[in-house]
Amino acid sequence: MKVRELAERLNCRVEGDSEIEISSGAGIAKAKSGQVTFLDKAHYKAASLTTRASAILLAENHSLTRDTALPKISILRSANPRLDFTRALEMLHPAHVYVPGIHPTAIVSKSAQIGKDVHVGPYCFIDDGAVVGPRTVLHSFVTLYRGAKIGGDSLLHAQVVVRENCLLGERVILQSGVVIGGDGFGFVTEENGSWRKTPQTGITIIEDDVEIQANSCVDRATVGETRVGRGTKIDDLVLVGHACEVGEDTVLCGQVGLAGTTEIGKHCILAGQVGAGGHLRVGDGSTITAQSGIPGDIPDGSFYSGYPAMDNKLWLKCMAALKSLPDLFKTVRKLRAELDRMSAQAEGR
Repeated sequence: MKVRELAERLNCRVEGDSEIEISSGAGIAKAKSGQVTFLDKAHYKAASLTTRASAILLAENHSLTRDTALPKISILRSANPRLDFTRALEMLHPAHVYVPGIHPTAIVSKSAQIGKDVHVGPYCFIDDGAVVGPRTVLHSFVTLYRGAKIGGDSLLHAQVVVRENCLLGERVILQSGVVIGGDGFGFVTEENGSWRKTPQTGITIIEDDVEIQANSCVDRATVGETRVGRGTKIDDLVLVGHACEVGEDTVLCGQVGLAGTTEIGKHCILAGQVGAGGHLRVGDGSTITAQSGIPGDIPDGSFYSGYPAMDNKLWLKCMAALKSLPDLFKTVRKLRAELDRMSAQAEGR
């Protein structure tokens, strides 16, 4: 579409040629002619001076202009460049449309309920009593165990598994390899020291507008339920253990691991490789930085780092002190040697 049309749909103001054709979006450093990009962070400012993009999204109050700082490209003045770039990508790269119907290689139980305009792809398996809501897409090799229920307008990519009696809300997106409702890690020791499996009798509930990225697992509860709240986003290779509860609009980044019965509040961010010890609560609105370990409860609105996780400012001081430990150790050795020398002199007198 032309820059003019893109600006109209994004409610942006154009500076420069509004008739340039835009075919796709790209990052600022690698954008080419015919592409739109954006700038919202200072460390990309240098790249904005050499970008080959045809259009760039900038904040209304951004100091860069076509006349003084940027190449002769069109500027779209935006209230939120990153958000508008996402919206532009949605326009320029529309999602694939799947034709409703059931592929002849799919196996669908006679007792399953398939809603209107559902797409069931090759080699899917839908077991007894499963329910698939209207306009939902099951890509290929998707398996729904007995009694699983999927809400409308959802998208399950290849190799997704939803175990028995688990519930998915509407507009849920599961990327390839996701397993919903696999057995929780529950074992007890016999008198002879061997491990006995505890039956995992609960379910997993995924609420509306949740997206879970590839190869992540949300285990079923031993009893009761595991629940992921509305609007939450879960990255690749994340484990949500049995009977966990994750609040609304929370983000779990790659390789996060939640041990059983962990409660994560609303609007939280757990960065990559954060681990939670289980039977604890992370308060609403908290941010936990990468590779932190959580051994106990964390208050609402916290910003924690490290292991054991502590207030970020305290952790930064600890890390600064840690760098000084070798020099401090040398100083202590010198002082100890001096004390030993002085003690020896005193005893000699």
